[in-house]
Amino acid sequence: MSILPASPFQLVHNPRVDRIGPYGDARRERLGGARFLQAQAEIQSWPGYARTPCVALPALAARAGLASLHYKDEGARFGLGSFKALGGAYAVFRLLAREIERRTGVATVRAQDLTSRRFQEITSSITVTCATDGNHGRSVAWGAKLFGCRCVIWVHETVSDGRIAAIAAYGAEVRRNPGNYDDAVRRAAQTAAEQGWFVVSDTSYEGYLDVPRDVMQGYALMVDEALGQVPDARALTHVFIQGGVGGLAAAVCAHLWERFGAARPRLVVVEPVNAACLLESARHGVATAVHGSLETIMAGLSCGEPSVVAWEILDAGADDFMAIEDEPAADCMRLLAHPVGQDPPIVGGESAVAGLAGLLLAADDGGARAALGLGSASRVLVFGTEGDTDPELYRRIVGRDAASVRAGGRGTPGAGEVASP
Repeated sequence: MSILPASPFQLVHNPRVDRIGPYGDARRERLGGARFLQAQAEIQSWPGYARTPCVALPALAARAGLASLHYKDEGARFGLGSFKALGGAYAVFRLLAREIERRTGVATVRAQDLTSRRFQEITSSITVTCATDGNHGRSVAWGAKLFGCRCVIWVHETVSDGRIAAIAAYGAEVRRNPGNYDDAVRRAAQTAAEQGWFVVSDTSYEGYLDVPRDVMQGYALMVDEALGQVPDARALTHVFIQGGVGGLAAAVCAHLWERFGAARPRLVVVEPVNAACLLESARHGVATAVHGSLETIMAGLSCGEPSVVAWEILDAGADDFMAIEDEPAADCMRLLAHPVGQDPPIVGGESAVAGLAGLLLAADDGGARAALGLGSASRVLVFGTEGDTDPELYRRIVGRDAASVRAGGRGTPGAGEVASP
């Protein structure tokens, strides 16, 4: 019996993947090494920091014909509901620290210096901005509030009112821009140049690389936590991870490659079929944009242009790329809320479950299962990157709200209502 209803998907193996070479000093200089240790120490010092759970799902693993399956649940991260809290807020801190150091000559600025408003005269004069599908903007807005600067967030035309309200709750001004996510990215950059603001983006492009590296370095803390939570991390065989612009996937890839070298688990990147820019990049051997509305219920992955920095890592480090329809993501949300056997119920948002959906579709398909080397000895890690970041959409898809799922009542699985974001 299939775990998820049958759904078409695309699977592309990366012929350029380097499974032998070390991560290397050149890559470590850009992402990892001392930069990671700095991010780790800083974020772990913030008020409210705690490791998020990494949940074993033995019944679902057995159904999928796997040895083990672990789900890193980011729904409680800093109260923001997603892993993005690690990236955008850290990048805001790093940007403000660099600007204070430039203006004052103070050699080392820590978060406590900013939260105590020691440099309020400087930070209050700075405006940060970015484009977002929801979660990154929420993290940047939270970071701006925490560290004392002004914030303007751009959203595209299909971002839900619930996600906008969640951003505005942190004091940010939210502006809606016509078009898709990539149009909003360009609008944010243009306005920042005109107004003298600072862009804190999770995607990189030519001439804009440092801040996205800080964002990705924050994400790596989540990976490091997970490797300390799964039994025998060296025994992991596969990691399935969401795509988007590639920043998260590249952070996961880089940390695994730096930590385990040639022995790292196989990395499979999963995207919505309507926004599969990384899969198309792998197919063409060069960073490739996809166009159109990019509409998907996996709103955080609705991105058409790969991040330059991210693609540099993924082009040599990722093994495979998948593109899936929206329905398996919705099915996975319901599956986690109404779990298999005695597995615990989990609140997984629309973008959170893309990696898990890709895994389960591949595990059910003989050809994909063989191509990816999935079998009864496979030990798999997936990252549940958000909780119910849009509570109303979550309720419509799952059929009940997140509070009732977290309370442990299993309820009756229903079809829900899959709606556009």
